[in-house]
Amino acid sequence: MKSKIAKLALAALVFTAPAAAHQAADKKAPAAAAFPVSKGAPARKAGEGAGPFRKMVIRNATIIDGTGAPPRGRFDIVVEGNRIASITQSGWPGLPSAANRAPHDADYEIDATGMYVMPGFTDMHVHLPGPDKAPDASYAYKLWLAHGVTTVRGVPLAAPTVASDEKNRSARNEIAAPRIFNYQTLGAGWSGGVVDTPLKAREWVRWAAKNNIDGIKFFNRENETPDVFTAALDEAQKLGLGTTAHLSQIGVANFNGRQAGAAGLNTITHYYGHLESLLKDRAIQDFPSNYDYNNEQHRFGEVAEIWNQVYGPETKEWREYLETQKANHVNFDPTFNIYAASRDLMRARNADWHGRYTTPQLWKYFQSTRDNHGSYFFDWTTENEFAWKKFYGLFFRLVNDYKNMGGRVTVGTDSGFIYKVYGFAYVEELELLREAGFTPLEAIRAGTMMGAETLYEPRGEKPPIGAVRAGMLADLVIVPENPLQNLKTLYGTGFMRLNSETNRQEKVGGVKYTVKDGIVYDAQQLLADVAAMVESEKARLGE
Repeated sequence: MKSKIAKLALAALVFTAPAAAHQAADKKAPAAAAFPVSKGAPARKAGEGAGPFRKMVIRNATIIDGTGAPPRGRFDIVVEGNRIASITQSGWPGLPSAANRAPHDADYEIDATGMYVMPGFTDMHVHLPGPDKAPDASYAYKLWLAHGVTTVRGVPLAAPTVASDEKNRSARNEIAAPRIFNYQTLGAGWSGGVVDTPLKAREWVRWAAKNNIDGIKFFNRENETPDVFTAALDEAQKLGLGTTAHLSQIGVANFNGRQAGAAGLNTITHYYGHLESLLKDRAIQDFPSNYDYNNEQHRFGEVAEIWNQVYGPETKEWREYLETQKANHVNFDPTFNIYAASRDLMRARNADWHGRYTTPQLWKYFQSTRDNHGSYFFDWTTENEFAWKKFYGLFFRLVNDYKNMGGRVTVGTDSGFIYKVYGFAYVEELELLREAGFTPLEAIRAGTMMGAETLYEPRGEKPPIGAVRAGMLADLVIVPENPLQNLKTLYGTGFMRLNSETNRQEKVGGVKYTVKDGIVYDAQQLLADVAAMVESEKARLGE
């Protein structure tokens, strides 16, 4: 039997949980009480990351700078403390680099000959695993870092006090973790009760701005009526807080993507709200008469059926929707990967990394059950997958068209649900952007510069991350394979390639080093740490 807290936890996670759970949480306690208590990461051990250094040099690298510029090489990147001090050309392709190059007084050097350096990746939609998924937060942190993710936006990361503590510990580099942006659900953490009036919405936003909260995550829940939602957005803009919304089926009929964008929403995450703004011949999606939102197979099975109820590509309505969102500076954070199992369950269930890197608790959580949110494959059929493939075709096109007209698209994963494992899901999201029509350079820009701009824009600040440039924070990803040639080489499990000399397959790729705040992490060692954690949990649980 789950504890009362664990049951209520479903109410406030990645998606809106069944309405009954929301009502229970709303009546009995502020939203923060609905979250499972995630255990923070242990302190960074000696040898867990090297640096920061007075001076570090990354020698002879090819740079993919995150701005969309093509690769260029070769360069020496000098890092002083936690910032990039200079980037100097070290040679020309096809010619040997000059020997004995300055600087000569580095405390630490990395030979990046033949390697590619990118900005650290931003994951714009994350949650920490609760005790029903992993022993502590280091499981997710190390998997993110091992895949080059140096910044995460928690939506929310965890309950407000935990998220605030982890944000501060990461900023001080006391833990091996990405830098953290702390977004919280409307009403979380304060003593003022449920936020169900415009006045309370403004009061909570002012409270949040004083309590280490960087932004608001909306769910379109029953209490988040359009007037409450709009008041919170207005107050957030005044105070420099970011905003993102999962425009759930509960409230989308009265506040869809178009309306939220007009009200000042920064980011629409997931797909909710987009196609509901493009309905044809009706104002509300046509659900079957036996539909029950609290039955998650209905909820996730039927949502894709909207694909043939909307104005499609090439229509003026489609174009007008995208142009309106761009004019309102709305960011799209599609999180394609988190629902990808809906169109190919077998592939998601049998991913290469589950055996070695998925904890037994998380694997159990993924299995079809009415107890765990997102484990909704009760009777998942070819017809369900057909609808999702049709739906994804439209959603891919929508996001790609938005990018092509200059709209900002970011990379988020929402891992910990629906067979998606932290870190690995990030690379899958890049691949799905590629499938949607993004070039590899565009996908990497979405995961670096675009994410950084989205995070810092509400503050009116120029991002210190998101590009490989002098003066930027030293958040970098160093990889031995060209990711533009094959994004699969970014997976921690690597990529199997036939060696033409031995006629045998060999594993290539994986991130070599992740640098966060000038601290160099060996990505393969981080993965080994996670594998050891998984084995320890299997032994402890007798599996």
